[in-house]
Amino acid sequence: MIHKRVLWLELFFDLIFVAAIAKATHVLLHLENGIIPGEYLFKFVLIFIPIWWSWVGQTLYTNRFGEDRLSHRLFMILQMFFMVVLTASLSPDFDNYYIPFLIGYIGVRMVTALQYIYTIRSLKGPSRAVAKHLGFGFLIGIFISLLSVFFDSWLRYFILYLGIIIDLFIPILNRKHLEKVPVNTPHLLERFGLLTIILFGESIVSLVAIFETEAFLWSEAVLIFLAFLVIIAMWWQYFDNLEKKIDKEAVTSGQVIIYGHLFILMSLSLFAAVIQMSYLYEVEPIFLLVLTFSTAFVYFLATTAVFHKYRRPEHRLQVWHLLLFLAILISFLIFNLLVSVSVLVLLTELLIFFIVYTVFTTK
Repeated sequence: MIHKRVLWLELFFDLIFVAAIAKATHVLLHLENGIIPGEYLFKFVLIFIPIWWSWVGQTLYTNRFGEDRLSHRLFMILQMFFMVVLTASLSPDFDNYYIPFLIGYIGVRMVTALQYIYTIRSLKGPSRAVAKHLGFGFLIGIFISLLSVFFDSWLRYFILYLGIIIDLFIPILNRKHLEKVPVNTPHLLERFGLLTIILFGESIVSLVAIFETEAFLWSEAVLIFLAFLVIIAMWWQYFDNLEKKIDKEAVTSGQVIIYGHLFILMSLSLFAAVIQMSYLYEVEPIFLLVLTFSTAFVYFLATTAVFHKYRRPEHRLQVWHLLLFLAILISFLIFNLLVSVSVLVLLTELLIFFIVYTVFTTK
């Protein structure tokens, strides 16, 4: 398979998402009585999904049909403008920022749909069918989300996210057509790798935020060092698998990569918030424990699903590997529920788990 080159404009496009993801992560730092209220956890998910899907939409179009020509640049630049509007409107206070949020999101998705429709005229056969089904299919979800402007209260958000959910399912419903026009797997993996790097960067930003506080004591630097080592272990596991274990010649619609990364990226955003909460906020120990292990569990399951699907046969893991990883996580969790442990011990346990996970999945 020919390796499609990542365009410089794609990298420029990614920069906007640095700010968007940072704002989404910040939603998780609204603690009340030592916990994140369920309302804010829910808002985090509601904010994160449109960000991720906006990025995915443009990336997949570029992957299949994008070329570095004037029309493609103009479409992407217009989309970047709407993404700036969307990012500026991201806030836990949905009601006051709803209209600019809707304009930004609808604008981003409409440009993606129009790109597919514009491309139809230059395509033939299965490629033409894919562009047609996706372009006009996305318009359905966009139209439903747009109708939300005519409603108030909870019904407004129900209509908005009904349209987003329909949008998410359009590629799944058209999988039969997409398999006839497979993704460029090397390009898609590289693009998701670049987005994942941005999420790892959020954890580094969290470490920097701790160092910059007046309350920081150098005697507690070991906590920061342990958190840094956990980030490194996660990075090592992800990118060694991405680079060395995956069959980049796989002919696929790429949907496991696409939807699996939603959970990988969300868990990384959660981990960035956990790092800050563990030092800068008064957090209920049990809540921090459950949130930390839930984040590790989601990350583990999502990376396992994505990488196992595309691993070369000789590198595929066995059932006993999965049972080993689960046993380590569950054992640490049960121990911590029975015995109150410090954040230092919690980070040490995470580091042990991710070292084991890295060693067995990359050797």
